[in-house]
Amino acid sequence: MNLSPNFTLAELTHSEIGIRKGIDNTPPADIVANLSELALTLEKVRDLLGVPMHINSAYRSPKVNAAVGGSSTSAHMTGQAADFTAPAFGTPQEIAIEIAASDIEFDQLIFEGAWVHIGIRGDMRRQILTAHFNGGGKATYTTGIA
Repeated sequence: MNLSPNFTLAELTHSEIGIRKGIDNTPPADIVANLSELALTLEKVRDLLGVPMHINSAYRSPKVNAAVGGSSTSAHMTGQAADFTAPAFGTPQEIAIEIAASDIEFDQLIFEGAWVHIGIRGDMRRQILTAHFNGGGKATYTTGIA
């Protein structure tokens, strides 16, 4: 099922962890509606970058989110966030800088080292962060793209 010209429901609900652990990651209808809105934002990002994107993670059921060690308040669980790369454009840092400089609406944009996180829930506050990971796997965040 296409949610937008370039993004499908299957792509935005795919979970390697879910598959490996046998966890169902099928979203309910209200979350599919959120994923449709997310897909429209991802289309804007794709247009900005001018290249295809690889979605690492978008929707995560609560069980999948727990399995990956996600935040208990993660926008991934409501279908309002995606982690992605676009290697043909450049590094995740270059991608985050490009999005931050654009007029694309988002709630959170996080440069997470190996990928970019974009979230659309809330009041679209355009919060721009860089994640820093310590040895325990927990992240701390600083404002801006570092």
